[in-house]
Amino acid sequence: RTTMKSLRFISAEAFVSNAEFARKSLGAVAHDLFPLLFKASYLLEQGEVIHDLVKNWPLFDFNMGKLLGATLDCKEDLSCRTCSVCLESCLTGLRDYVLNQSSPYMKKLKVVDLTGIKDVEVQLCKCKKTMGRWARTELLSKLCSELLVYLQQAQCNPGTFEISINVLIDLFVTERNYELVVQALLKKCSCPLKICCVAFRSDNLTLQKFFYVIKLTDSSLLRKLEIVHNVHLEMEHLEMLFNSIHFPLLMSLTLPARTFNVRRFTATDEQMLTNIGEKMGEMTQLTELSMSFSILTGIIQKLLSPLKTPLKMLDVSNCSLNHADMAFLANSFHANHLEALDLSGHDILELYPSTFLKLLSHCSSVLRSLTLEDCNIQDTHANMLILGLSPCQKLQEFKFIGNPLSSQALKHLFTFLRELPMLKNVEFPVPRDCYPIGITYPIDDASVCRFDHQKYERVAEELNLILLQANREDVKASTPLFGSYDAAVQETNNELGAYLINSFKETLEKFTTSFNKMS
Repeated sequence: RTTMKSLRFISAEAFVSNAEFARKSLGAVAHDLFPLLFKASYLLEQGEVIHDLVKNWPLFDFNMGKLLGATLDCKEDLSCRTCSVCLESCLTGLRDYVLNQSSPYMKKLKVVDLTGIKDVEVQLCKCKKTMGRWARTELLSKLCSELLVYLQQAQCNPGTFEISINVLIDLFVTERNYELVVQALLKKCSCPLKICCVAFRSDNLTLQKFFYVIKLTDSSLLRKLEIVHNVHLEMEHLEMLFNSIHFPLLMSLTLPARTFNVRRFTATDEQMLTNIGEKMGEMTQLTELSMSFSILTGIIQKLLSPLKTPLKMLDVSNCSLNHADMAFLANSFHANHLEALDLSGHDILELYPSTFLKLLSHCSSVLRSLTLEDCNIQDTHANMLILGLSPCQKLQEFKFIGNPLSSQALKHLFTFLRELPMLKNVEFPVPRDCYPIGITYPIDDASVCRFDHQKYERVAEELNLILLQANREDVKASTPLFGSYDAAVQETNNELGAYLINSFKETLEKFTTSFNKMS
């Protein structure tokens, strides 16, 4: 793939392509050329050159997103290349920057920003080996601890202890890297590299460990908090979290499944819910909220009405919403600002058609992403869906897998979808007529792959042809049977799989013990 490059950038590529020569010559390079050489080295995966550039970095800041993003010299955005060779060289170079006593430049570096790196499914780097968010968290924590040990043991220049660099990072903590992260955060004050957590994701962690590590981060800097999957956080723990920690800059909050369950509500829970709503209302920056797989029947208004800032992203998939919840969403001030909405798992077009259409009309001027998976959308609903989507001219992504639509209805929908000017990604279901007669929806995991694959391929080709006939090669249409790609889950799936097997084993052992006692 050819990309526009300036003569300066082509010269920079030529310079760094000979690693030995480039490393020897860095002392004679002008300060303002370092960013150019860094991007050229990253593109060519010249790990040793990257290491030495960072080790001798002459500027006040080092911002990965800006350095790798599109520039006048090279239009290609490399921020989604999480190349293991490049990132490891970069982080070890940062450690060696602190230890470097022969640098020809005065040490000016104050801020390193690693938050601009994006984890994506398809990697274009030659080595094909990635370093995801979890691995970056582990390596930086390890390097901080090693650096402290070295500084305590070695005879270092007294100036080394005066170095203070804030390293902004999106932390991802699980059971497997917990101890390393905790050690790095505990010693933050005495380490020249100071981990500053801007986004925090925790998975496969006990509540005790989650609360301990989140209190070690500086919550005043935190913009995004994701508590997912195997962190058993319930409503009383959430109230405890909000009462004990203040999140003034929090913009995005993701809660794990079953945080809320109205079916078990008592009078105490009602008050707790009010408190949680009020605490979220104090988060004046909060614009993204994900509460999937909780049971929120009838309490959406109580949770969302205290918010003073309109939400731009809302995920209430599989939350058992009722008509009152849908009516509140459609009429609330949030509706006019929603750029991303996930209502999966709700029979919206059958049970609340007019309310759903009203909600879509209110957010149509800004809506970019809509997810309606497993919503029992049938052929009879196709025209209504088209009516609702027609004003959504800014829609970039539409996901509706798991719905019982026929091949014919899908072709009808695609003929409409190709007219949406901003559309880039469509995730469509396997047509109902590709499955055996009598299949019931939602389809269970055991049956989801039991369809006529040849017929599906023919239909998928026809749907893509509908797009091509309208010159919409820019639209990607696919059927991810087990959900969209999630970089974080992909990176830690071995650990999570082992956790689930262990949980199942423990449950089985408890059952066997109880059964034996009964016998």
